Amino acid sequence: MTTAPSGAAQRRAPDIRPVEPSAPRRRRPMTASRRANRAGLAFVSPTFIVVLVVVVLPILWTVLLAFQHAKLVDIQGMGLFGRWSLDNFTQVFTSPGFWSSLTTTLVYSVGSTLGSIVLGLIAALALRRPFKGRGVLRAAMLLPYVAPVVAMTFVWEVALSPQYGIVNDWGRRLFGWDNPVAFLSTRQYDLDILGVHVSVPLALLTVIAFECWRYFPFAFLFILARLQAVPHGLEEAAEVDGATLTQRFRHILLPQLMPVIALLCVLRFIMTFNKFDDVYLLTGGGAGTDVAAVRVYDFLTARYDVGAASAQALVLAAVLAALLGLYFKFFANKVQEES
Repeated sequence: MTTAPSGAAQRRAPDIRPVEPSAPRRRRPMTASRRANRAGLAFVSPTFIVVLVVVVLPILWTVLLAFQHAKLVDIQGMGLFGRWSLDNFTQVFTSPGFWSSLTTTLVYSVGSTLGSIVLGLIAALALRRPFKGRGVLRAAMLLPYVAPVVAMTFVWEVALSPQYGIVNDWGRRLFGWDNPVAFLSTRQYDLDILGVHVSVPLALLTVIAFECWRYFPFAFLFILARLQAVPHGLEEAAEVDGATLTQRFRHILLPQLMPVIALLCVLRFIMTFNKFDDVYLLTGGGAGTDVAAVRVYDFLTARYDVGAASAQALVLAAVLAALLGLYFKFFANKVQEES
C-alpha cells in the first residue's frame, strides 16, 4: 500500500523544466565609417608611437631636467620628481656670453636664411629656361646640399687655410694681399673701404657664407618647382605690352613666388637657429661664432651640467617660438594677401 507524499515533501521537490537554448546575439554590422576609422587608427598608430617615443618623451624629459640639479654622473639615479628649482635658468641668464651668443645666433640665422634664399632664387631664375646641358647644371646645384657635412667643412677649411689654402694663394696673386687671412679664426678684421676704416666679424661672415652656399639648393628646388608652374602666357603678354625684364619679375613672378619664399623663410630660419654641426665643425664656436646651440653642447660636455643645458635649450625654444609668433602675427596674413 503506497502513501501519498506529504505537503512538505511536495514543497521541497524541485520544479524541473526543459531549458530552451538561448538565441545567439547578433553582432551589429560594421558600417563603412567604422571600418574607415579602424583603418585610420591602424595606419596612424605606428607613426604616433614613433613620435611619442622619439619626440614627445625626450621633450618632457628635457623639461623635467631643466628644473632640477642634474649632473651627467647623477642622471642615471635621478627620479622624475626631485628637488625642483629655478637655479638652472638663473645660471643661464647670468652666465657670461649668453646674450652675446643669442645676438650672434640671430645674426647668423637671419643672414644665412636670406642669403640661401637669394642664391636659390638667382639659380632658379637662371636655370628655368631650357638650354643644352641644363639637366647637368641642375644636378650639380644639388651637390652642396646632398654631400656629407663633414666633407664639405673639410674642403672649406683646406681652401681657407692661411698656410696652404687656395683662397689666400689667389688673393696674393690677383689682389696683392700682403699677409694671408685666417678666415675661420679671426674675430674682427680691419678693412679700409674708400678711406673708411671698417671692422668686420670675419669668422662669423665666413660661417654665414658657408651656410648660404650649402643650403641654397634647398631654396632652389622649391622656387624652381613654383616657377615651372607659372603660365608662360603671363610673361609673354607682359613682354608684348612692353614690360621690361625687371618689371616682369616684380609684377608677375614675384607675387607668384611670395608664398614659397615666405615658407622658405620660416623653414630655413628654424633650421638655422638650431644649427650646430656646421658651426662646430668649421670653428668650434670660437672667433665670435659662439651660437646658442654650441653653448648648449659646451654646458653638457665641458661642465657636465645636464640641468643647465636643458634650461638653455628651453630658453632657445621659447625665443624661437616668440619670433615665429611675431612672424605669423604681423607678416603671414600680409604675404597671403599679396599673393
